[in-house]
Amino acid sequence: MKRFFHSELDHFRTNIVLMGEKAIEITRLAMRCVNEQDPQLVKDVLTRDDAIDELEVEIDNEAVRYISLRSPVAGELRLLMVGTRVAYDLERVGDESTSIAKRVRRLMELMPVKDFAQIPEMGELVVEMLRDAVNCFVQQDVDKALSICARDEKIDQINKENFRHFTSAVSGTSPQVERNLELMFISKSLERIGDHATNIAEEVVYLNQGRDIRHSSVLRDLKKKERDLLDTE
Repeated sequence: MKRFFHSELDHFRTNIVLMGEKAIEITRLAMRCVNEQDPQLVKDVLTRDDAIDELEVEIDNEAVRYISLRSPVAGELRLLMVGTRVAYDLERVGDESTSIAKRVRRLMELMPVKDFAQIPEMGELVVEMLRDAVNCFVQQDVDKALSICARDEKIDQINKENFRHFTSAVSGTSPQVERNLELMFISKSLERIGDHATNIAEEVVYLNQGRDIRHSSVLRDLKKKERDLLDTE
C-alpha cells in the first residue's frame, strides 16, 4: 500500500524523466550543430542548458525535503539517492552538449570541415544510449540497463579511432591543426555523454536490485564480452 505522500515521489520521478528528455533533446541538437554548422542552433543549445540546470537544483531540493520531512523507508531512500545521482549525470550531459556547440562555433570561424571521421555515427549511438538509459529508468528494466553498460565499449572504441585519425592529420597550417583539435574535443564530449548514460544504467540496477555494479566483476565481464564482439567485427 502506498503511503499518503507518495505523490511527492511520483513528482520526483517525473522531474527526472523530464530532465532526461531535455538531455536527449540537447544532445540531438548539439549533433545538428555539428552536421549543419548553423549559428542559430548553437544559440539554441546554449539556451536549453539553463532549463536542465534548474531541474537539477529542483530535484536535489525535493530529495532533501523528502528526507527531512518523511523519514523515508529503504526503497524510498534508494530512489532519492539514485534520483540525485541520475540528475547529476543528466546535468553533465547538458554541459557536454554545450561544449560541443561552442566548439562548433569555433569551427565555423576556421576553415570548412569536410572530414568528421566517425563523429556523426558516434553521435547517433550516444543519443540512442541516452534515450535507452532514460527509458530503462522509467520502465525499471535491469536487462536493458546492463546492455547499455556493455554498449559503452563501442563508444570508447570509436573515440580512440577518432583520436588516432585526427592526431595523424594534425599537420599543415594553423587553422587545420585547430580544426582537428576541436573535432577531437567534440569526440571526447560524446564519449563522456556515453559514460553518463552508462552511469544512469548502473543506477537503475542499484535502484531495482540493491546491487552496486559500478566496480564489480559483473560490469567488467560485460565490457570484456562486448570488446571481444567488437574485435571479431
